Amino acid sequence: MASNPPSAQPGRPAPALMRLAIAGAALLVIVAGAAFYFASEGAKRAQTGTAEGALTVTITDATCDPNEITVAAGPSTFTIVNNSSRTVEWEILDGVYVVEERENITPGLSRTMTTKLAPGDYDITCGLLSNPRGKLHVTPSAASAAEAAKPSMTAFIGPLAEYKVFLVMEAGALVTATQQFTDAVKAGDVELAKTLYGPAHTAYKHLEPVADRFADLDTAINARATYFEKQEEDPAFGGFHRLEYGLFARNSAEGLAPVADKLLADVTALQQRVRGLQVPPEKMADSAARLLTKVADSAATGDEDRYSHGDLADFQASLEGSRKIVTLLRPLTEKANPDLAKSLDAAFEATSAKLAGFKPQDQYLSYDRLGEADRKALADQFASLSTEITKLNAALGLE
Repeated sequence: MASNPPSAQPGRPAPALMRLAIAGAALLVIVAGAAFYFASEGAKRAQTGTAEGALTVTITDATCDPNEITVAAGPSTFTIVNNSSRTVEWEILDGVYVVEERENITPGLSRTMTTKLAPGDYDITCGLLSNPRGKLHVTPSAASAAEAAKPSMTAFIGPLAEYKVFLVMEAGALVTATQQFTDAVKAGDVELAKTLYGPAHTAYKHLEPVADRFADLDTAINARATYFEKQEEDPAFGGFHRLEYGLFARNSAEGLAPVADKLLADVTALQQRVRGLQVPPEKMADSAARLLTKVADSAATGDEDRYSHGDLADFQASLEGSRKIVTLLRPLTEKANPDLAKSLDAAFEATSAKLAGFKPQDQYLSYDRLGEADRKALADQFASLSTEITKLNAALGLE
C-alpha cells in the first residue's frame, strides 16, 4: 500500500516551493552576472577603443604624441590615450577659453571627444600642467567658408520688419479697393464693377505669398468654383471669384450683394490678422517660391480668372509680391551667394519681360487670346523662377 507524501508543517513553505525559489534566485544571479560582464566589456571597449576617423593623441609622463596637430575646420574627433602614470586631462584652449576638454583619464585608458572647430591656432594641454603645451592648427575649409558666409539670425530682423510694413500697407490698399468694388456691385453698376474687379483682386495677389498663414480667409476670399462640389452653383462658393462669375459670366449683379458684404468683411478681417502676423525668416522665400509654382500651374490651365480672363494682371501682381520678398533678402543673398543673387535678378527680369510681351499697350491681353505655346512658355518661365527662389533658404542658412 502506497504511503501519502509528508505534508508541509504549518508556517513553513512546501519543499517544491522552496526548490522553485532557490532556482529562481540562482537564475537571477546568472542574469545579473551576465549583465555585469557585458556592461564591463562594453565599458572597456568605450574606454580603450578608438573612434572611427578619430585622431589619436597619446599622453606620456612628459609629452604628447603628436604635440602639434593640423586639422581642417569643422567637426574633428580626437581619441586621447593615457600612457602616463598619472590621471590626466586634455584640453583645447583659445587663449584662456576652454574650447573642449576631457578630464579624469586614468592611466591605461582613453577618452574620445568630438568638437567643431573654427579656423585658427589653439593651444592644447598635455597631461600635467607643468608639461609643455602643444599646438592645434585649424585650417579653413569649404564648410567653414560657407558657414562664415551665412548671415546671423539677427540679420533677418530688418527684412522681416520691412516686409511686415509692406503687408500692412498692402492690406490697407486691399480693403480700400474691395470697398470700391463691392459698392459698385451692391449698386448694381455692372460695368463699373467689372472695371474695379481687377484692381481689387490684384491687391489681394500682393498679399498671397503669406496666404498660407490664414488659410480659412484665403478660401473665403479667393477659392475657385473648381474646388466646390457644385462648382458655381455651390452655396459655399463666394469671394472674388463668385462675384467675377456673376459679373462676367452672367453679366448681372443680381443676388450678389450678400456675397459682396461677406467679401468686404473677410478682407477687413484679413487686414486685422496681418497686423499681428509673424512670418518666420525661412517662410519668406519658401512662400514666394510656392506661390510662383501655383502661378506656373495656373498659367498652363488659364483657370485663375476663367470668367474675366484677367490672369496676366494677376500674374504680374503675384510676381511683384514675390519679388518684394527676394529684394528684401537680396543684401544677405549678395553676401552669402553672389551668383545666386545675380541669377535671381536675371530670372525676375526674364519673367517680367515675358509678361510684358503680352501687354502691347497699357493693358494686358485677355488670357483666352493666348495660344497653347504662349501659355506653356509663360508657365515654364514662372516654374524656372520658382526653382531659383527655392535655393535661397539653403544659401541663407535657413535649412
